[in-house]
Amino acid sequence: MYHSPNDEILVEVRNHVAHLMLNRPQALNALSLGMLHRLRELFDQWAHDANVYAVVASGSGEKAFCAGGDVRGLYNSITGLGPRVHEEFFITEYTLNYQLHRFLKSTGKPYIAMMDGIVMGGGMGISQGATFRIVGDRTKMAMPETKIGLFPDVAGTYFLSRATGAMGLYLGLTSNVISGADAVAAKLADTYMTVGAQQAFFQQLDEVSWGAAPLNDVVRLVTAHATTAPASNLAALSHTIEKHFVGKHNVQDIIASLLAETEPTGSDWAQKTAADLLKRSPTLMEVTKQQLEAGLKLSVADCLRLELGMMYRAFEHPDVVEGIRALAIDKDNQPRWCPATLAEVRGDVVESFFAPRWSPAEHPLLKLEEQFG
Repeated sequence: MYHSPNDEILVEVRNHVAHLMLNRPQALNALSLGMLHRLRELFDQWAHDANVYAVVASGSGEKAFCAGGDVRGLYNSITGLGPRVHEEFFITEYTLNYQLHRFLKSTGKPYIAMMDGIVMGGGMGISQGATFRIVGDRTKMAMPETKIGLFPDVAGTYFLSRATGAMGLYLGLTSNVISGADAVAAKLADTYMTVGAQQAFFQQLDEVSWGAAPLNDVVRLVTAHATTAPASNLAALSHTIEKHFVGKHNVQDIIASLLAETEPTGSDWAQKTAADLLKRSPTLMEVTKQQLEAGLKLSVADCLRLELGMMYRAFEHPDVVEGIRALAIDKDNQPRWCPATLAEVRGDVVESFFAPRWSPAEHPLLKLEEQFG
């Protein structure tokens, strides 16, 4: 077993499979800048290693695959309390995200993400590009950015806009947590496996006799260990979600629609959803709505390029520092958003998140396609 510096990533190659384990269980395997750099190096290495036929990623401990990025470190970087690394963090992270989305295409080697436990934010970024996105009994998935004054990034523009129906917009705006069964229903996961099935799958990876096409061998293994997912609460609400989230001019209209719900089967959910939305950053919800509506027409690379400009704009807006303060620093859960209400959100401020920050030739992510195809 290879240990990265500080033991934050554990790596072992067994039977031609590179096993990658995120190893910060005390931080729910949240991603540090050092981990991002190491992951970039590892996937570059495996792309060219003839002894590696496939890669599988998991998280240390039983609680999380990856809870996201290091938001406390982000707070310290933006506010000057620590080293200024937030620009480097996101450029590195988004480059990795694209690398993973293109890994099978560029190398012919399948990448398997075992999304067991908490999978949020940056954890979605390193799993949504996987060839096989496997969830299970313990999966708790979310894009929680609007809770901290941000927007769903790490290619969320791409994968949320392609989720089932209006589920991606619902999840992006509310930041709400869903189960593994919900993730499959939303097309944010491919396969459901119980904990026991996951263990059997790992054992079979150690024993498989590889053929000429490793992808076909992994397909057979995944299919053999797939479990029927439990009923999805999100799927049961799909028509109600579309009723309230599709075709609305802005987030205010979504909330008004939710508050007007009278059907007995949906009224409690609608009232709770409206209450959840009223707690999120008003500005970043409007930004998120526009972002995800644009995402369906963009490639993965263009989504990440868009998000990097948006993230730099977010560094200049007060809500991200305030949101992290309320959620992770002081933990009072009482963010003071600027502005405080959706009615006060200015259209020009929302549009500023989408304004080009660099000329096309100067964009830090200009050469993604050249690097990874």
